[in-house]
Amino acid sequence: MSKDLEDRIKALELRNKRVEADKAWETSWARRISIMLMTYIVVVIYLKYVVEIDPWINALVPVIGFILSTLTVSVLKKQWLRHRK
Repeated sequence: MSKDLEDRIKALELRNKRVEADKAWETSWARRISIMLMTYIVVVIYLKYVVEIDPWINALVPVIGFILSTLTVSVLKKQWLRHRK
């Protein structure tokens, strides 16, 4: 094989590994939990200092909405793919 072809194959393999890692991150619970925590913290700060209400329970509403949406989106995606075929 030529050096150019070997380099192109190596570049494709590296790209595939990056794509696989990105996909694994997108579907991971670590990502979901980090988004949930960041959302909760931002909403707590907003409710506490802007709206001036007790934020601890109220800030759970968007977090619960987020986690429910991530759980149902995969189900909807599977149904959509099944009907698309």
